[in-house]
Amino acid sequence: MAHVVLLGDSVFDNARYVPQNSEVQAHLRERLGAVHRVTLLAQDGAVLANVPGQLKAIKGLAQPPSHLVISAGGNNVLGLVPAMQSTVRTVQQAADLLAAWQTEFRREYLAMLDAVRALGTPYAVSTVYDSVPGLAPGSRGALALFNDVILREAARRRVPVLDLRLVCDQAADYSDMSPIEPSAQGGRKIAAAIAELVLGHDPCSLRTVIHGAGIA
Repeated sequence: MAHVVLLGDSVFDNARYVPQNSEVQAHLRERLGAVHRVTLLAQDGAVLANVPGQLKAIKGLAQPPSHLVISAGGNNVLGLVPAMQSTVRTVQQAADLLAAWQTEFRREYLAMLDAVRALGTPYAVSTVYDSVPGLAPGSRGALALFNDVILREAARRRVPVLDLRLVCDQAADYSDMSPIEPSAQGGRKIAAAIAELVLGHDPCSLRTVIHGAGIA
């Protein structure tokens, strides 16, 4: 029996943005079936630094987790949006700023991964989706720098990746209440990708597999 614990932010904790019983964890429970268990520890608004605090709650669970799935980092990037409106004199200055922000993101992401790995439970990480309605092409390009950190570090640790860019690739995958949150449709697709990962990936294989392609 699998016990999936969801960690991170409102990509998983999206209940306030969708109709009742259409949030990610509800879809995942339906997808996995009654024999498996789902626990939501992710919190709306959480950043990378909040994940270690969520991990502490695992000790109080009646059943230890078999899988941890993490979606974190999107709110860290969101916090940079005002700074991204700054005026610079050259493209090189803009690139230098992005590189500095990427370096800081990597530092925080590594600290989060170290805390997760210390538990010794199989885990998977998620990219930050980039098809949010109204997202400017330049912002989508900048977001790729942060997703590069996630993919590189996952590959170094040989852990699976839930690529939310492949999962939530339509405008209807995002909530009408808040365009940066998954809609009921998006939540269903995310749940399907998580179920595919949990049921289809051997945690002893120690290899990075990208999950999410072809989810409809």
